[in-house]
Amino acid sequence: MRYPIAIEPQTDETAYGVVVPDLPGCFSAADTLEEAIAGAEEAGLAWIETALDAGEPIPPPSSLEAVRAKPEFAGWILSLVTIDPAALDDSIARVNITLPRRVLRRLDDEARAAGETRSGYIAKLTIER
Repeated sequence: MRYPIAIEPQTDETAYGVVVPDLPGCFSAADTLEEAIAGAEEAGLAWIETALDAGEPIPPPSSLEAVRAKPEFAGWILSLVTIDPAALDDSIARVNITLPRRVLRRLDDEARAAGETRSGYIAKLTIER
């Protein structure tokens, strides 16, 4: 997916500021334009992952023209960032892991105590980090 970004130009006192208008609260800043754009891409991915983990819907990208028409972005630089769709894949994958039996027994005990399956407990631990 390609999301539009709005880049506030750098001044003598401030770095480049970047917002992803379609993802409320998603922003980045850096001293160079390249770093600011890369930061916006990372921030966008983190925003979407957080929304997915919370079960929230992911807003579709707007067009650059729609962002350009917003008065709050007058004089800002517009560009696009790509969010890798593979990073957003929530399809189920079967995995094979190797653990010492002692660790596996402890994992299963903790999962049972939490009312989870082994897989569900591992996923929950990973998401909550």
